[in-house]
Amino acid sequence: MANNNITPIRTRAGDTEKVTINLGYVDLGQVDLMVQEGFYSNRTDFIRTAIRNQLSTHADVVSQTVARKTLELGLRHYSRADLEAVQERNEKLHIQVLGLATIAADVTPELVEATIASITVLGVLQASPEIKAVLIDKMG
Repeated sequence: MANNNITPIRTRAGDTEKVTINLGYVDLGQVDLMVQEGFYSNRTDFIRTAIRNQLSTHADVVSQTVARKTLELGLRHYSRADLEAVQERNEKLHIQVLGLATIAADVTPELVEATIASITVLGVLQASPEIKAVLIDKMG
């Protein structure tokens, strides 16, 4: 299958996933101090900046791991037509995505069973509950 429907994550800034973290009182107080002093607009701005700095620090390792594990980086959408084409070729997919993987709403559980051999998503998988139920045994 061609990789013509991969979109780099950075171009879709409106797509986010909520993450909850627990911080100690001292750490939280220091974050609030940085916000109060005007270094950051709010706690979220501080946390996003800290995460981006860590990802930047480890960018080489991430790149090497993505290449070694042959992960698709970014947003990967699987349409019904994509999976039907795989089925027509009598093939099965081994999906490996770092970012966001989506499976179209009109894809049936039977089509997924027939076309997806395994799936690993480091990030978020968006699919119907029925599709996720079929994929649970295929997740690596």
